Amino acid sequence: MIKTFSYKNPNQAPKLEKIVINMGVGEAAQDPKIIEEAARDLEMIAGQKPSIRAAKIAVSNFKLRKGMKIGAMVTLRRNRMYEFLDRLINIAIPRVRDFRGVSDKSFDGRGNYTLGIKEQIIFPEINVDKINRIFGMDITFVTTAKTDAEAYELLKLFGMPFRKKEITN
Repeated sequence: MIKTFSYKNPNQAPKLEKIVINMGVGEAAQDPKIIEEAARDLEMIAGQKPSIRAAKIAVSNFKLRKGMKIGAMVTLRRNRMYEFLDRLINIAIPRVRDFRGVSDKSFDGRGNYTLGIKEQIIFPEINVDKINRIFGMDITFVTTAKTDAEAYELLKLFGMPFRKKEITN
């Protein structure tokens, strides 16, 4: 990567800073027990206790009041981050039905990548028999890359299975 982007110093090469896993549970506004299930699943997936997030504003259309618990999130750093990345790329993502690769259009312009997963049961830690509800999650990879091209190359070198670009004539 140092040769590809012609960095003068090896410390200029981008690094993975943290991985943030976010599980928004909108149904928790009606049933507070749902947030506990989501937090339990997230804890099993990440290997660390999630932080329960509360609504910042009230939205009457969604029957949501300020302070209601509506999500859970975990920030992974260092060894846990790399261990989770390895499990995600080598075990969990290939278990997705009809998997053809992850989209390369989810970069934010500053070198961070967000991946949406529709169901938590792709992770082997989750016992499918004990699941009452399917939850989706967003996984954000925060890098020190300055551009999306650098972040794309970094994640590709980690083994992220990006979708092949189809050439149409």
